[in-house]
Amino acid sequence: MNHKAGFVNIIGNPNVGKSTLMNAFVGEKLSIITSKAQTTRHRILGIVNGEDFQILFSDTPGIIKPAYELQNSMMNFVKSAFEDADVLIYMVEIGEKELKDEVFFEKIKTTSIPVLLLINKIDMSTQEEVEEKVIYWKEKVPNAEVYVISALEKFNVDGLFERIIELLPESPAFYPKDQLTDKPERFFINEAIREKILMHYKKEIPYSVEVETEEFIESDKIIRIRSVIMVERETQKGIIIGHKGAALKRVGVEARKDLEKFFDKQIHLELYVKVNKDWRSDKRQLRRFGYNE
Repeated sequence: MNHKAGFVNIIGNPNVGKSTLMNAFVGEKLSIITSKAQTTRHRILGIVNGEDFQILFSDTPGIIKPAYELQNSMMNFVKSAFEDADVLIYMVEIGEKELKDEVFFEKIKTTSIPVLLLINKIDMSTQEEVEEKVIYWKEKVPNAEVYVISALEKFNVDGLFERIIELLPESPAFYPKDQLTDKPERFFINEAIREKILMHYKKEIPYSVEVETEEFIESDKIIRIRSVIMVERETQKGIIIGHKGAALKRVGVEARKDLEKFFDKQIHLELYVKVNKDWRSDKRQLRRFGYNE
């Protein structure tokens, strides 16, 4: 049997379930998931291997109209998803009507790439509404195959997976068969910490934060990690740390638990907070953090 391999890129509005779906496919928590928009900032590759296939799933930031330089970089990751896709997954949730960016929407409707349009979160809907939405999206995006799914409940995910394999081109594997992602270990440390900040802080704070891991020392039994949480203003630093350091400690304890599961090792995690003024609008800083690549 010939080997198949290809890029399956997932795009859609914020909070439609893109990260939940990729994690369900990969079987690992590679993308962070919260109820806040703009949780995913990078394009994250999750690799699924079989004897005769390799699927390179790509989770991308939710499509928005950019307001500052960081968001421009995030949308560049989405644009790149059109350029190398062998299969394009366009994900919507049950009550949705269209993409927030008309240019991307037109691209989806006119692309020659196979498009799978997924109506997600059907567990939160009625059978009648689901049937209406299937008809609506078939008319709206006639070049797409429409599937109804619940990424969270893993409903219809297996059938979708089989269809993706059918659509893949014949190709040798792009990565070693034991590789799970293209991101380094430090990336997942940064994301685990950022996820806890998204969960526990309100308003602008989570969007003003970037995390940088400065030290990663692994021995047989323990990994020692030192990470810095960057904020844009001094007042934000105080909020992140909290009264007598309690808020920062909570972030550290919860992130450490997740990282111990991810690495299957004891973790010693030290967290610091620094002010890095207006980093979201600084192209040089964004390159340093892995944006604008």
